[in-house]
Amino acid sequence: MTDAPPTGRDLDSASLQAVHALAVRGSVTAAAASLGVSQPALSQTLRRLEARIGTAVTARSGRGVVLTEAGRVLARHAATVVHAMDRAADELDDLRGLRAGTVRVAAFPSASSTVVPRLLGGLAAAHPGLSFGYLEAEPPEAVQAVRAREADVAVTFAYPDDPDDPAADALDGLETRPLWRETLWAVLPEARALRHRGPLALRDLADDRWIAGCVRCRRHLVSACARSGFAPATSFETDNAAAAVGMVHAGLGVALLPSLALATAPLPRGVVRRRISGVGERTTHAVTAPGGLGSTAVRAAVDALARLRVGDWELRRA
Repeated sequence: MTDAPPTGRDLDSASLQAVHALAVRGSVTAAAASLGVSQPALSQTLRRLEARIGTAVTARSGRGVVLTEAGRVLARHAATVVHAMDRAADELDDLRGLRAGTVRVAAFPSASSTVVPRLLGGLAAAHPGLSFGYLEAEPPEAVQAVRAREADVAVTFAYPDDPDDPAADALDGLETRPLWRETLWAVLPEARALRHRGPLALRDLADDRWIAGCVRCRRHLVSACARSGFAPATSFETDNAAAAVGMVHAGLGVALLPSLALATAPLPRGVVRRRISGVGERTTHAVTAPGGLGSTAVRAAVDALARLRVGDWELRRA
């Protein structure tokens, strides 16, 4: 190591990216994987950095390594530098326009056969140079994919008082854009609906058996029922809208489904949907990473989502 004081010329982008990745990922193995380099190559980059600046940036801790005080100082500044480099890359992408590039979208299942094909088909027709990737994922996983830079845009949904509401993630740096609102419908056998001809409230179904999603997916139903003074008797669990409708048709219970889900699962004869009070609406959002809208391709995708024709699925602009 040198005795000369370090200067800015001793710091290169590869070294700062290595320190930043180690600070974020917590281990050399994970940091190397995130940068697409081998573990020995990353370790060598860190050793060369230490030789140039004359001080250690990592130290052994158990079976791994941690950043020293000098390493933490570099990591703090490296975060700014890495972000600036990402922005520079985005601006270069802007100069290329929409002649090339990839947009990776993550969205929930009922969007897979409705929103996503219309979105990507329209973008492909308008910008033939773009390529696309798609990941089907429920909102928490879709948001995590954006955080991990595995997706550029997440199409997510949230219910009133939802702890997974993606709008709340904006506080952690994600960018969100409300897109649409949709009705939540009571789906029930026609014979059951005929027994209640007036306006339907959630508490009117307190004695019915329910067909609902997984524990996480039915939290809104459970919360809404609690506000109405009862706990739903969940007899069958499925996140598949067509399966839920089929079970209702078989007389196994009632369900609460949003408009977009019903667009993928037409109601058979003998099953009806009814408006129901006490359940609120579902809101769909577009979620992008910090600075993600600086990419021309990503911005084009989000703008296309906002302009998408969605009235045939009974969605309303948020």
